[in-house]
Parts: sequence; structure tokens; C-alpha cells
Amino acid sequence: MNTTTPTLPQLPRTAIEDILQRAFVEDAPYGDITSATLLPADARATAWLVAREPGIFSGGDVFRAAMAMQDPDAQVEQLVADGVRFEKGERLMSVTGLARGVLTGERIALNLTQRMSAIATQTAEYAALITGTGARVTDTRKTTPGLRILERYAVRCGGGHNHRFSLSDAVLAKDNHLAVLTGGDHGRLTAALAGVRAQLPHTVHFEVEVDSLEQIEPVLAAGVDTIMLDNFSNDELVQGVALVNGRALVEASGNVNLSTIAGIARTGVDIISVGALTHSVRALDLGLDIAVELPGTPDVQGAVELP
Repeated sequence: MNTTTPTLPQLPRTAIEDILQRAFVEDAPYGDITSATLLPADARATAWLVAREPGIFSGGDVFRAAMAMQDPDAQVEQLVADGVRFEKGERLMSVTGLARGVLTGERIALNLTQRMSAIATQTAEYAALITGTGARVTDTRKTTPGLRILERYAVRCGGGHNHRFSLSDAVLAKDNHLAVLTGGDHGRLTAALAGVRAQLPHTVHFEVEVDSLEQIEPVLAAGVDTIMLDNFSNDELVQGVALVNGRALVEASGNVNLSTIAGIARTGVDIISVGALTHSVRALDLGLDIAVELPGTPDVQGAVELP
């Protein structure tokens, strides 16, 4: 097992708690009637988050907070650090507390850690394919509404990087913006973008998407920070990088998958944005193995998978 822990950003506790509160309102709006009916209030349980397949772990703080929200006195231990590879059958987290709390928190904790670990695992596959090229793989805004902060963190766990978080963070002018801005007259492109540049504070990043080599020079003349080459062939990307010649960062976007990313990286681009990191992952198979201690009876052990 890889035990090297990557340097990761801190997930804000308030953001985690906000997501979990909304999730539990949806999943148990008036409590967990099954656990409350079947289990004594003082029954205790120890459970382990176990990998049913290999991957990269992400979501330890989310699992911990989900369990604490149902039982503030629960003892939770992270056995595999976020960003670290694990194997099938490995225990990732443990929790000891009231059985009702563990079982009520199980599904939300699993849903989120399964998705976050899937994103981390898939990102690691992409990142491994461009090692040594100088390019970095980044996410996009194609995230699950309400879960963006968790999914972007998961990308970092997999060795990827983050693009802008929201529409408020940077200017990214795409083809539709440019069509409205110039009225379809490409001859107005430089002046129109220069006018935008003049309105921006020096701290705001300015990126522009182009879909042809002919647009590159007029866009660069406006003083942009990053130019996005959208749906370019690899040969066109090589030409685009040469035209830019270090005057701005070059981002490649479109038609990026595991079979194409290595070739794209070799063209010399700086950034490769991949919507698939977050928009179409399959949840990683993680389960909760649980031992419940009922008052006056031996431990009952088994794998718990609530629907």
C-alpha cells in the first residue's frame, strides 16, 4: 500500500456540515424509524469502512462528521489518509458509538465517500498518464450541484488541480460570450476584449476560449492570461502552442479521455481540463462492516448495506 500522504487543501468544516445537514434532512427527515424500532437505545456498534475494490481514498473528514452528527460521542479513526491508494479488503475508517447513530449515518457517509474516492481514483489515472510532460489536469464546473467543494477536493486527492470554483472567481469568455460581445464580427475581437481587460482588477484572471487558430493572435493582443484551445486536433494544439509562444498559459479542452490525454499533453499545453473527472464517475464500491453489541447478548457481526 502507498503510505505517502499528499499535501491537500483543508475542507472547511462548515461546508461539510452544511452538506451533511441537507443530506440527513432528505434521508431521515423525522429520524431513522427502522433503527429506532429494532435496536435498543443503548446498543453499541463498531464498524469499519472497507474497500470492496482498490482505489484512492477521499472523504475521511466527511465520514467522521456524518457519524458525529448522529452520535456526538462516537469515536472515529481514519486508517487510510486521503489521497493514499488502498487495496481491496482494506479498512479505511473505523467508528465506535451508538448502533442507532452508526446505522443512521451509514448511507450518507457511504454515498459521499464512495463518490469522492471514485473521483480521486479516476483523477489519479488521468494524472499518471501525463507525468513528466509539464501539463496539469484540472477539473471543470461539471460537478454535482451542492457537492462541488467535496468533488474538487477529491480531484486534489487524486493528484489533479482545480479550475475556477465558480462564475464569480475569474473571467472565462467562451464562444457564446464572444458572439454577443462582438456581434459576430471577428474584426472587433481585440478591441472588445481589451475593453473587458481594462475593467478588471489586476487580481482577476482573464481567460478566453478560441475554436480556431485564426483567433489566437487577436485574443492575445488583448492581454489575456490564459487562452483555451477548444476541440483542437493535436496537430492544431502544437501550432497553437507555437503561436502563443509563452505569452499566455495554454489550456486544452474537449475530447479529453484516458486514451487521448497523453497525446494532448505532449503538444506542450500547460493545462488540460477534463469534465469527466467529476461528471460521469462510477461510485467506488465501499461497504460498512459492523459488529453490534446488544445488551446481554454476544456481538452480532456482518456486513451492513442499507438500501
